[in-house]
Amino acid sequence: MIHVHVHIRVKPESLEAFVGATAENARHSVEEPGVARFELIQSEANPTEFVLMEAYRSQEAQTAHKETAHFHAWMKAVGPMMAGPRRAHRFTSRVPDAHGP
Repeated sequence: MIHVHVHIRVKPESLEAFVGATAENARHSVEEPGVARFELIQSEANPTEFVLMEAYRSQEAQTAHKETAHFHAWMKAVGPMMAGPRRAHRFTSRVPDAHGP
């Protein structure tokens, strides 16, 4: 499993629009067969800071996600809302299926 955490800072005036556009992208993303998880979390200390927590079943699934129409629509919509460049960090599962109850 490939996990990607994408750190995003959003302009304060764009918070609601960013969440709406990202929710739409997430709805479509979890329908992709190679996407195991797609979640947006927001910092409690700084509401303009978000992390997309994405989990893909393979590298090919992550690549395929970036080729979808909903990903491109999301990028076009939220690009102007970002207060700086996105930062992505990749992780690999080391203890498979240890999700708990």
